[in-house]
Amino acid sequence: MQAKDVMTANVVSVSPEHSVRHVARIVLDHRISGLPVIDDDGRVVGILTEGDLMRRSELGVQALAPVDRQSSTEESNAGAYVKSHSWKVADVMTSDPIKVDEETPLPRIAALMVERGIKRIPVMRGEHLVGIVSRAELLRVLITARSDATAPGDDAIRRSILTRLREDAGINVDELDLTVADGLVHVSGAVSSQSERDAVRVVAEGVRGVKGVFDRLSLA
Repeated sequence: MQAKDVMTANVVSVSPEHSVRHVARIVLDHRISGLPVIDDDGRVVGILTEGDLMRRSELGVQALAPVDRQSSTEESNAGAYVKSHSWKVADVMTSDPIKVDEETPLPRIAALMVERGIKRIPVMRGEHLVGIVSRAELLRVLITARSDATAPGDDAIRRSILTRLREDAGINVDELDLTVADGLVHVSGAVSSQSERDAVRVVAEGVRGVKGVFDRLSLA
C-alpha cells in the first residue's frame, strides 16, 4: 500500500500569519493533533502540533530553555522563548517538515515516523499538498489487514513457515525439525539466541491456519 491509499485528503491547514490562538481553536474544533502550515504560494512550510501548543507560556510551562542551562546556548534559550511566547504560527511551527509523495510505500512512511519521532507526514503531488498520513491511518491498516494467502493444509503451512523463517527472519532452517499436524506446529532443534527462538514462534503464529505452536527448541 502507498500513501495515497490511506491518507486523509481533506486536510485542515493554517497560514504562517495566523495566530496560535486560532490554531488552538481549530485543533479543538476538528479534534486533530496537528496541521500543516501553508504559505500564500501553496507551499507546505511547516507543521504545528498540539505538542507545540503545550509548551506555551500561557499554560505556565517553564520549558522556555533547556533544563541544563550551563550547557545551553543563548541562541537556543532565545529560540525557546520565541516559540513559547510569540502569537504567530510562523514563529512556533516546525519548519521544513518531512514530506512524502503519493506513491511512497507505507513501510517507508512508518520508518520515517519512527526515525524522526513524528506523528504525521504531509503527502504531496509535486509542490501541492493532497493529503496527510498520521499514525492513526497506519494503525487502521493493522486492523483491516487481510490474513496471509497461505493455502490450506498442513504441508502448505509447513512450507510457508520455513520460507518465512529463511527469507524474512534470516534463520537457518536446516537446524530445525518442523512438523505440522492438523494445524498444530511442532518445532525442535537448536537456535543461537532467545531472539531467534521468539522469531520462530512469531513466524509460525502468523501463518494462516496455524492453531498452536509447540516449542521444543534449545539454545546452541
